[in-house]
Amino acid sequence: MSVHEAATAATETPEQKRKRLRKVAAATIFGSMLEWYDFYLYATMAAIVFSKIFFDPSNPAVASLLAFSTFAIGFIARPFGGVLFGYLGDRFGRKQVLVITFCMMGVCTTLIGLIPSYASIGIWAPIILVLVRIIQGLGAGAELSGAAVTSYEHASEGKRGSQGAWPALGLNLGLLLSSLTVYLLTMNGNEFLLSGGWRIPFICSIVLVGVGLWVRKSIPETPDFKELDKTPAKEQVSPLKLLFRNDLKGLAVVFFVAIGYNALSYIFKTFSLAYLTQYKGVEAHVTSLSVTIASLVAIIAVPFFGWLCDKWSSKTVLMFGGLFSVLFAYPFLALLNTGEPMMIYLAIAIGTGILAPMMFAPQGSFLSRQFPTQTRSSGFGTGREIGTAVAGGLAPLGGLALVANSATHSTDGVALILVVAAVLVVVFALCDQGRKHSSFKN
Repeated sequence: MSVHEAATAATETPEQKRKRLRKVAAATIFGSMLEWYDFYLYATMAAIVFSKIFFDPSNPAVASLLAFSTFAIGFIARPFGGVLFGYLGDRFGRKQVLVITFCMMGVCTTLIGLIPSYASIGIWAPIILVLVRIIQGLGAGAELSGAAVTSYEHASEGKRGSQGAWPALGLNLGLLLSSLTVYLLTMNGNEFLLSGGWRIPFICSIVLVGVGLWVRKSIPETPDFKELDKTPAKEQVSPLKLLFRNDLKGLAVVFFVAIGYNALSYIFKTFSLAYLTQYKGVEAHVTSLSVTIASLVAIIAVPFFGWLCDKWSSKTVLMFGGLFSVLFAYPFLALLNTGEPMMIYLAIAIGTGILAPMMFAPQGSFLSRQFPTQTRSSGFGTGREIGTAVAGGLAPLGGLALVANSATHSTDGVALILVVAAVLVVVFALCDQGRKHSSFKN
């Protein structure tokens, strides 16, 4: 136990410690939940509604392409948010950044539900939507890294694996909430969404924002940053300078693990839904229910894998997730290709409900420990968000392009993407730099 951890333990009663950790858990889970509630909700509405609401309906093909481009804009903005707010987190504190990014993300989600249609204000409708998505993307780009670093630095000795998995739990709660919402709204077709029902889940997210903001403002700064904050101002060096001077290996580990994991994750839960809709004629209520089922499975799986991180190590759990993903690549696509609802539910439940959490739950602790306290927020945010932007945008798009260019619409090329991505996770998990920066195995 470090000096500042010992001091914290000495001044905190067991009940105060439990109360602090409950607040941190709620704060990190709420933020990730809101981020992924918006992610799935926006992706679904972009596919079904936005081309008809926010763009000129006279050319449906172009309108559909433009609607999906607004989804991609969020990914383009994320790395800038990761770098900017990662730097601010190292410079001014984890808590302040968590509050700012949560407000940016949450308010923008609500605003999307209030933007007038193209029929009402013309070209201003898509312009406003794009501006809101850019701001939202900046906030989302720092959300997971900030939440993960906060959980990691507040964690008890020997619990950094399980407590670092809290953002992963929030992710799947957000997917569950949004996919269940879409399922309920589309049970009787898409007419209700198109007539204005799509606005309801966006506007109602303000409730999540209010609760989450109240919780985040109540958490204390992390013990690690408090100790760092005692450094005299004249001795402080820019976190980004330190990062690129001393921690390039850790940055490379985070970047390539993020590419591998996100390529797998977005094939499992984004490519699959687009492929099923476009090439198998599967209805929206089937695909949304598959994500709902997978999220329910993941809500159980994430705490279990977090526990395994404490028992074995986050590195070991991450590697096993990559290895099992290699083995599941072809069976996953074979199940999708049946076009049968039960097989689809099974494929996405295993991919998104078990394998993705097996690789995501360890990341809070594994990626955080690649850096010392001085550069942890910057390194995590920069490496992960650039990797996410690359893989999150290109992997599903590349997969769909391979299918479209195949005479038989074969998914063999997609299986190759899955295998390569999984190998990246395993290889760079082996390059773990964490022993230099953490006394904890997990």
